[in-house]
Amino acid sequence: MSRVYIVMPAYNEAQNIETTVRQWYPVAEKLHGAGVDARLVIANDGSRDDTFGIMERLKVSHPLFEPLDKPNSGHGATVLYLYRYAIINGADYVFQTDSDGQTSPDEFWQMWEDRDRYDFQIGHRTGRRDGIGRVFVARTLRMVVWLMFHVWVTDANTPFRLMRTDKLQRIMDVIPADYGLCNVAISAIATKWNYRIGWHKITFKPRQGGVNSINMRRIFRIGWKALSDFREINRNLQDTDGL
Repeated sequence: MSRVYIVMPAYNEAQNIETTVRQWYPVAEKLHGAGVDARLVIANDGSRDDTFGIMERLKVSHPLFEPLDKPNSGHGATVLYLYRYAIINGADYVFQTDSDGQTSPDEFWQMWEDRDRYDFQIGHRTGRRDGIGRVFVARTLRMVVWLMFHVWVTDANTPFRLMRTDKLQRIMDVIPADYGLCNVAISAIATKWNYRIGWHKITFKPRQGGVNSINMRRIFRIGWKALSDFREINRNLQDTDGL
C-alpha cells in the first residue's frame, strides 16, 4: 500500500485554515478510499492567532488530518520539518502546498495519475494573480539558479509539488537544515541530478484572506542569505551524487 502525506505550513492563517482543511481533506479521503494510506498534515509555525486552535477542533471530525504545532522558524524551515515528518513516518510520496488558499485541490489528481512516470512533479504558475513583486522574485530566482547551479528551472519555488520521498531524502542530505528557500534548492538539485521531473501548469489564485507574512524587504533578506547557502550546497554536491 502506498503512503502519501499532503503537507502544508501555516502561519497566522486563522482566516483561511478551516476552508483549506475542508478543501483538501476530501483529497486524503478519496486516496484512502482507493487503498492509499493518506494523511493531511498541517504544521502551525508558531502562529500568533488561533490557527492551531482551529486545527485542533477540526481534527475531531477529520480523522485523516494531523495538526502539528511547533515554534516559529519560518516558511522554508517548516516545509523541511514537514518533509522530515513524512519521511520518518514512512511516506512513499509527499505533496506540498501552502495553506493560504491560492492553489486548487482539483489540480492534484493529474500529478497523482503520473506518479509512476516522475520522481518530482512541480506546478508551473501561469497567469499568476498574487502581485507583480512575486512574479519578479520568481524570475530572479530562476536566473540565480542558472548562475549558481547551471540548470534552467521552469518555476523553482512553486508550493505545489508531488515528490518521491526516496529521491527527496537524498536531496535533503545536502541542504542546510533550516534553509529558507528549500523548494528552490530541491528543484535545482533534482534538475541537476537528472531526476525525472514533470511540470504541470497550475492556477495560482490571490491570497484568500489573512495577512501575507512575506514582504519585499524580507524576500531580499532571505535571498541574500540564499546566495551563501547556495555556495554551501554546491560544495556539498561535489561530494554527492543523486544515484
